[in-house]
Amino acid sequence: MTIESVWGVYHADGGIVGELRYVAGVLFRGNHCSLCDITHSLAWEKKEMKSKRESFSIPFNLVHLNEQPSELRDYTKGITPIVVGKTEAGFITLATDKELQKCQGSVDGLFSLISSRLE
Repeated sequence: MTIESVWGVYHADGGIVGELRYVAGVLFRGNHCSLCDITHSLAWEKKEMKSKRESFSIPFNLVHLNEQPSELRDYTKGITPIVVGKTEAGFITLATDKELQKCQGSVDGLFSLISSRLE
């Protein structure tokens, strides 16, 4: 099975309102997104993450809940954050929230996990 692209889906909406809601959830309710912990420093994508995504052998997309194509939204509903691979037959899970948490914010850990799943 060939993976055409990789999609990381955050557990938050994008845009100003979505970002503000996420920050409020972190500050006041203790919410967080394990994928955000890996990919971002404050509000910006980590340079290391951007570099690894751009040099990865497969297109690697990062999207918020409200930015997903409909077929991805159908697959990820209720199971975000998540990293999936798009195949000709549909999507397959490459990393669950629990597995993303085990990366402990490490970009290298994420890419090691994904690479092992692609082998």
